[in-house]
Amino acid sequence: MASLPPHLHNLPLSNLAIPGSHDSFSYWVDEKSPVGPDQTQAIKRLARISLVKKLMKKWSVTQNLTFREQLEAGIRYFDLRVSSKPGDADQEIYFIHGLFGIKVWDGLMEIDSFLTQHPQEIIFLDFNHFYAMDETHHKCLVLRIQEAFGNKLCAACSVESLTLRTLWEKNCQVLIFYHCPFYKQYPFLWPGKKIPAPWANTTSVRKLILFLETTLSERASRGSFHVSQAILTPRVKTIARGLVGGLKNTLVHSNHWNSHGPSLLSQERS
Repeated sequence: MASLPPHLHNLPLSNLAIPGSHDSFSYWVDEKSPVGPDQTQAIKRLARISLVKKLMKKWSVTQNLTFREQLEAGIRYFDLRVSSKPGDADQEIYFIHGLFGIKVWDGLMEIDSFLTQHPQEIIFLDFNHFYAMDETHHKCLVLRIQEAFGNKLCAACSVESLTLRTLWEKNCQVLIFYHCPFYKQYPFLWPGKKIPAPWANTTSVRKLILFLETTLSERASRGSFHVSQAILTPRVKTIARGLVGGLKNTLVHSNHWNSHGPSLLSQERS
């Protein structure tokens, strides 16, 4: 962001195309941990078989780069899903996607280290799914966010007033979106409605691109950011057919996706 041309410094941040990642934290999940509360009871019963968790891992890991590596690659928007863990007495919160990932605190500290070294970079942390969390857990998580970022946190305000220059002048680097009514208690938590992320829920590249084109053209002209989720979502039969191969080999390495990707990127930039 520090290298962007000067004429973009005063443009509303919502007008910039900002690279992001899906299930950003899930570069590592713990197959020895309990199955997460985001899964059905049927999956939890099946997971008592050790092999099932190994197969779950193949479908839960959606990234192969750590937070630091994603940041260094240019990612500035992070899709985050969090949960408490059964049996934990210390109210610790973890990232989750089927299986538990790293502690949220460890991830936040990794991100803050990067931001301290790069004071003109701005990031979006989108906490959009919460599992097995009561008010005490939420307070613990928000406290962790405060401890990690301190004065780097940007208070919720008019989206149109937010530019790179205004953030640089205030030394703010982090926007926290919190998809839970709990956001009302803290000025630095932005409501989830300020960053809608419509979801295509399809394995078809053609349907996905049509969906992205439609939702992008229908996005609100003012008052919010917008996430274009350029992701394919496996169905039950998709997983059944590619059980051993996993998410990466079954969907990501699809020839159809590779052939459509460049055209989609050119449309996002235009």
